[in-house]
Amino acid sequence: MGRGPLVSLVDVPSSWSAPQAPPPGSSATFAVWASAWLAGSAAPDDVLDALAPWADAHDVIAADDDTAGLTDLPGPGRPGTSLTFLLAALRRAPRGAGRLVLPVPGDIRGLPGPGPFTSAAIAAAEGVLFAEAGLGIVPSPVADGVLRWTVLPVPAPVPPAEYVPLSEAERDLRGQVRESTSILTDLGVARHRPGVREEIAAALRRRPASHWPAGMPAPALRVLQQADEVEAILAAASVDEPGGALSASAATARREALRPLETAVRIARRAAVAEAVRTYAPTP
Repeated sequence: MGRGPLVSLVDVPSSWSAPQAPPPGSSATFAVWASAWLAGSAAPDDVLDALAPWADAHDVIAADDDTAGLTDLPGPGRPGTSLTFLLAALRRAPRGAGRLVLPVPGDIRGLPGPGPFTSAAIAAAEGVLFAEAGLGIVPSPVADGVLRWTVLPVPAPVPPAEYVPLSEAERDLRGQVRESTSILTDLGVARHRPGVREEIAAALRRRPASHWPAGMPAPALRVLQQADEVEAILAAASVDEPGGALSASAATARREALRPLETAVRIARRAAVAEAVRTYAPTP
């Protein structure tokens, strides 16, 4: 990892182990690669290869019969099809870049108004919006090793995406690490533990490998790596030792201290993906 300030959050209990479920990332991968492919900067097989680490198998369905008719994808109650047909559907639709969304209750920036895509993206905490095509795509695990991509309608008009300069997002992410560490220390719920860097590094190695198109902007790559590192630290910082649970008030204080850092991670990821998408598919 190699960046001291990004691994200085020290509320890591000795019993912590990384979660078994893979962390978010499939939507970011799809947003970048699909946008690069639509712009002619990648081949379809490259997109499929980049998504392969996120699941043993992928399938695609349309959320309703109308969307199925518009996209030529299977609708509800029919067997799913492959990602190749999803790419073909995007190729036939009005062309435009993908927008990564990472909504959580209380922070739904980047989403359109109420509708099936908004609801599904909030439930999954991620998705990709193709505003010009009027489509949104949300991944979700449906069986062991199977990731389903559901295509949902997005009615016009779609508000423009919030623009956050990548340098600002990176600066805020690093600042929030320092701020959260200081608050947790003041609250008395941060404890240093030898070997924490090695354990977080091991958790990151278990994360599915991300592959990006040639020409991926170096600053975007750096910020995505930093976001992954901080997310691993957050997972560690949110778990109590057996028999040493915090009091309810201390747990609430810890949660409030980490919330701005969680937001900074989401903003950083969105900004990094948006920067990459602009590189491959410039928009006016």
